[in-house]
Amino acid sequence: MWPVDESKLLEQLLYHPNEPLIFNSGFFLFLFFSFFSIYVLLHQHDRLKNSYLTLFSIYFYYKSSGYFFLLLIFCAVVDYLLAKGISSSEKQRTRRFFLLCSLSVNLGLLAYFKYTNFFLSLYGDWVGLEFSPMNIFLPVGISFFTFQSLSYTIDVYRRNIKPVNNFLDFAFFVTFFPQMVAGPIVRAVEFLPQVHRKPFLSQDQYGRAVFFIISGLFKKAVISDYISTNFVDRVFDQPQLYTGLETLIGIYGYALQIYCDFSGYSEMAIGIALLLGYSLPKNFDSPYQSASITEFWRRWHISLSRWLKDYLYISLGGNRKGRFRTYINLFVTMLLGGLWHGAAGKFVLWGALHGLGLAFEKAIWARPEERPSGLYLWIRVFLTFHFVCFCWIFFRADSLTDVYVILNQIVFNFDASILGHFIFGYRGILMLMLVGYSLHFVSQDRVDDAMRWLSAKPVWLQAMILTLLILLIMQIKSSEIQPFIYFQF
Repeated sequence: MWPVDESKLLEQLLYHPNEPLIFNSGFFLFLFFSFFSIYVLLHQHDRLKNSYLTLFSIYFYYKSSGYFFLLLIFCAVVDYLLAKGISSSEKQRTRRFFLLCSLSVNLGLLAYFKYTNFFLSLYGDWVGLEFSPMNIFLPVGISFFTFQSLSYTIDVYRRNIKPVNNFLDFAFFVTFFPQMVAGPIVRAVEFLPQVHRKPFLSQDQYGRAVFFIISGLFKKAVISDYISTNFVDRVFDQPQLYTGLETLIGIYGYALQIYCDFSGYSEMAIGIALLLGYSLPKNFDSPYQSASITEFWRRWHISLSRWLKDYLYISLGGNRKGRFRTYINLFVTMLLGGLWHGAAGKFVLWGALHGLGLAFEKAIWARPEERPSGLYLWIRVFLTFHFVCFCWIFFRADSLTDVYVILNQIVFNFDASILGHFIFGYRGILMLMLVGYSLHFVSQDRVDDAMRWLSAKPVWLQAMILTLLILLIMQIKSSEIQPFIYFQF
């Protein structure tokens, strides 16, 4: 008979649907340090290190999605073999056939798990039949790892890269755990050259890694989770109970929440990868400082924006077929980008609004990505931010009916007279929002200064800062660990 503590540990190592493994959990901290203590002993042994890290990544995904880790392995095997077929074939027809197979497998899996109920409900509405949703579990991160694996076969088809000769190398790329479940979406041409590079971590790189982890954890577990559970979720769950003033502040709160949540995950992923000796691309670049929607999408979820541009927008013709076709291509790309975010009409509308915004800017400005200066810059930033916030209503609201209620409250039931009571009652929330937005609008030079300052400090001080942050999180966290917004996309 095992002692109680050992049986509990074994139970903790198994998959639990209600407790997926996420970065901001105490168990991940324990698991990562256990893994890392062995990793540092193996990091000079190339194959052994890669095999160990791949197995841990697969286990990480098992702890997040259970036996759907087999689906991840299936995608890796299929795309590895198809890319081999594409590369070895001389006939264009055969190459195209293998590429279509890869597209069918990856997009077919994505369509089944993510969109079956959505399309069946649309069909039911069309023919007037009552629809009962099928019980289909959405595997964690399927939108990310299918896009990542698919980009490999497309790049091989376009002859941008040569296929890897060893399946373990490709599995290492597809399953790399820091970014597997919520991005950044890493391209094979960026990551595969790092697979056999001996990991090297200078003091500066170590400091940067710790900075990213601390910054991401603060954004997610302190700012995002606190304003979400104590204010934003309440407003969006029952918007009819709140005045227009409270609702408007709730929208600003959600804009900050989703930024801190998603960019916080990305920064933790980048920091953890850097500790392991690998570089991941930047995924956010102060997007609310953008002076146009075009610039916003160059700063928000950068890896997805690049993916949609390179593999969808350009494939549709980009801007090579006249101005009107360019507008259509932009609109279609963002429409499908909205659908990628979720299987619901509200996400399609969210994407359509951004598509219209991009097409409008392209029509009135020759180079909408260029930043103006002076007062005109701040006017543009103000307008862009509020357009993005308006679109977030469609993204966050539970239904289009709630969208109507939210807009109706803002327009017809604003009630500015409660401002004083609101500030007093939500002073903690408003203070955190002020901190969050202030940090967001800090210049990149100041961020770099802070990173260099932390990098120059001894390890014990960096560890102390991280420990104090963890203690702060324990003091303010809710009873349950809050999953990342993009965790099950």
